[in-house]
Amino acid sequence: MQKIRNIAIIAHVDHGKTTLVDKILHSCAIFREGQETGELILDNNDLERERGITIVSKNVSVMYKDVKINIIDTPGHADFGGEVERVLKMADGVLLLCDAFEGAMPQTRFVTQKALALGLKPIVVVNKVDKENCRPEEVYEQIFELFFNLEATEDQLDFPVIYGSSKQGWMSTDWKQPTEDIFPLMDAILENIPPAPIAEGTLQMQITSLDYSSFVGRIAIGRVARGTVKENMAVSLVKRDGTIQKSRIKELYTFEGLGKVKTTSVSSGDICAVVGIEGFDIGDTIADFENPEQLAVIKIDEPTMNMLFTINTSPFFGKEGKYVTSRHLRDRLYKEMEKNLALKVVETESPDSYLVYGRGILHLSVLIETMRREGYELQVGQPQVIIKEIDGVKCEPIETLIVDVPGEVAGKVIELVTQRKGDLLVMEPKGDLQHLEFDIPARGIIGLRNNVLTATGGEAIMAHRFKAYEPWKGTIPGRLNGVLVSMDTGKTTAFAIDKLQDRGRFHIDPGTDVYEGQVLGEHIRDNDLVINLTKGKQLTNMRASGSDTNVRIAPAIKFSLEESMEYIQADEYIEVTPQSIRMRKIFLNENERRVNAKKFVNQ
Repeated sequence: MQKIRNIAIIAHVDHGKTTLVDKILHSCAIFREGQETGELILDNNDLERERGITIVSKNVSVMYKDVKINIIDTPGHADFGGEVERVLKMADGVLLLCDAFEGAMPQTRFVTQKALALGLKPIVVVNKVDKENCRPEEVYEQIFELFFNLEATEDQLDFPVIYGSSKQGWMSTDWKQPTEDIFPLMDAILENIPPAPIAEGTLQMQITSLDYSSFVGRIAIGRVARGTVKENMAVSLVKRDGTIQKSRIKELYTFEGLGKVKTTSVSSGDICAVVGIEGFDIGDTIADFENPEQLAVIKIDEPTMNMLFTINTSPFFGKEGKYVTSRHLRDRLYKEMEKNLALKVVETESPDSYLVYGRGILHLSVLIETMRREGYELQVGQPQVIIKEIDGVKCEPIETLIVDVPGEVAGKVIELVTQRKGDLLVMEPKGDLQHLEFDIPARGIIGLRNNVLTATGGEAIMAHRFKAYEPWKGTIPGRLNGVLVSMDTGKTTAFAIDKLQDRGRFHIDPGTDVYEGQVLGEHIRDNDLVINLTKGKQLTNMRASGSDTNVRIAPAIKFSLEESMEYIQADEYIEVTPQSIRMRKIFLNENERRVNAKKFVNQ
């Protein structure tokens, strides 16, 4: 009987996965006394810390009652579903976390479906029972119903449930009786999650994620499915397409605590990291040297959205970034494809542009944000959904959208969503909020979040996930207002902005460098207006007394990267550099825009 348990922690975004892992690490005493650890130990890159979400899955392991427990922390956002789908292959069971107030959310359904399909044994953790308005019993019923609807087996339906608060560091089998620690959960893991099975025979190990070290290069991480892997062993690498390369393992590591420990051999059931194999991709199998046998290739859901990535061609190119050429851009995108399975890059007719396919706006924006922090300059076009022809019918991706909103503004949300071809399916009270469920085309969600948050005073909670491809729903009205476009290149002046404030709302402050064709703000009408913000005050030695009034300017509206992606239209680009995010017209000159206006009408 092997003393190893492999579990993945799955949940909707923000239901407390990474916090729970923190508490498990602390309670199993993997840190020395007085060691500074901080919170959310596993969200270790800057983007994850800023956004408060997990983007890349991580492995850690703890020892509890002489049993090694390998824990895999997964992202909760459906846009990173590619991450979740492949790491679940390493687990024998899952901890499904659920917020005691919010209950089962769209992403909960999404990740649970993947786990149940792989036949993993679930333990349900109803988290945050210390919240006001929490309803643990209802949530338990809701999860049971969800499992039933997802066609769980009888064994999976007979799941143990643990209640607690990972933030306060306790878990219990009864939510009304708090305990002092999270050991009831650890005991439940040992009792219910099956030990990693030992499979005798020739070696089989699937690579499910990668790591990189500047000393040894790329490191393959995966679970040994059969046999034993040893240091300095000759192996075959079976690629996704079935081709075989001969290779040799130089070093082997297993996970211990937050780090890795060097070892000489790893037997089936454990998760390990392998150094020395060249040219591998995620999904490849490391197999026996003489008789290689391939494991089933990981299937990943198709992307639903694409964006044009191109080099920066604005007058300010190369001023802020380190990597500006199309070769830099191409190399970086292809490197991302190695580890980001749900991403696809396709070359276009132009040598400077690439179509990048992803799972959604967040998936693509995290890639763009990571690139700009690495010093890249690039431009991206409007996100487009991927349209397929199924049985001769034009089909588009449809998403399930869930909005929780105060009752008095529910009408505004329904109106906004139905304008974008959304169908209201469910409307029911949930605590003091209204719970709304819609089916809406994926392109209808682009730009919707801003409008909903504005209409509800920032009180709406939105979540969506991909449902299926369904017949095309017709045209959806785009942005209602036109934009204010710069006529000239130079520095903006407070005087010019003040005089043009009645024309619309600005996105830039006085004293900002702008160029011809840059989008400076939103027009009050539905057409674009070309304006000059670089004009200063005419200074003469003649002054009438009292003619100098103080300039009063409304604060500029600053857009984040995602908001800009949702805002732009087909004839616009976002210019992304390490220091700035600017919106611009594709054709900077006004005459060129008029000549080419027809190109964008049908898009």
